[in-house]
Amino acid sequence: MTEKSWMYSVLEAVQHEMREDPALTWIFELTPPVASNPNMPVINLETEFGRKRVVNTGIDENWMASAVLGAGLAGSRAATYIPYQGALMPLEVIQNVAGKLRHMTGGKAAMPVVWVIEMTGQTPGFAGQHSCYEEDSFYMHIPGVRTVIPSTPYDAKGMMHAALRSPDPVVYLYPAGLRTLTEEVPDEPYEVPLDKAAVRMEGSDLTIVSSGGGMPGVLEAAEVLKGEGMGVEVIDLRVLKEMDTETLVTSVAKTKRLLTVDQSYYTLAPGAEVVARCAENVEGARFKRVAFPDAPPPASPEMFLWMRPNAEGIAGAARALVG
Repeated sequence: MTEKSWMYSVLEAVQHEMREDPALTWIFELTPPVASNPNMPVINLETEFGRKRVVNTGIDENWMASAVLGAGLAGSRAATYIPYQGALMPLEVIQNVAGKLRHMTGGKAAMPVVWVIEMTGQTPGFAGQHSCYEEDSFYMHIPGVRTVIPSTPYDAKGMMHAALRSPDPVVYLYPAGLRTLTEEVPDEPYEVPLDKAAVRMEGSDLTIVSSGGGMPGVLEAAEVLKGEGMGVEVIDLRVLKEMDTETLVTSVAKTKRLLTVDQSYYTLAPGAEVVARCAENVEGARFKRVAFPDAPPPASPEMFLWMRPNAEGIAGAARALVG
């Protein structure tokens, strides 16, 4: 076990899988697959595996998404890193081809493909046109594609191993606001399942559900509420599609109160689906949602942070729901 950052953990998983499979390729633009970590060797996939397997392509996110999909259909595992400026450019090919081809071929077409979609637009300081708040809602809507959003370095590594080994196409959302997050991560390879949520804290008074960049604020608020005597159960979705309904329903059936927190637009944010599934399965529960408002994110960091859900606002919504 070594203290590792989010991106170092991800690239460590990719490095291991590329060493094991000489056909596995990685395509990128602008952001080279390089990561450093204190007291650890620098990971540089391009230097280690060469430019025929680690390809720095032109600025065309739709082409990148299509190229790795073609490689996967031909039998070679492949992954690509889509930076924040082009986070929604691959949507058409993922929705219209990757999401449907397995069904159109009667299950014969395997697609061992991973699209790493950067969510830097959910952090302050970017121009308005580069602030994106819809990636999670858009990609989790696509049948036939797994959509995951790790919130810890441990999950980031384990879910990357699982994604690269999966015969299913995987959209792997990267909440770039977590890039400085570190924790103890095993050095050896391991898998985190692509169909299970994680219970981060147990309690009986209230269930709070979030994912990705929303988790730090939720955990901070939960500690404050715990100090006030509230029994808070915190669930990290981790997987947006297929969502782990069983874990959600089990928790809400116990607490009878559900607060969802999203770093996505309020309308059709992941929390809306969480509420819908729990409402269908739990009688007599109460619900409340916190999310980014339905407005374009401003370039001003101060205005941006005022609009984004934070620990204080989350704790206030929790008190109102329980009170």
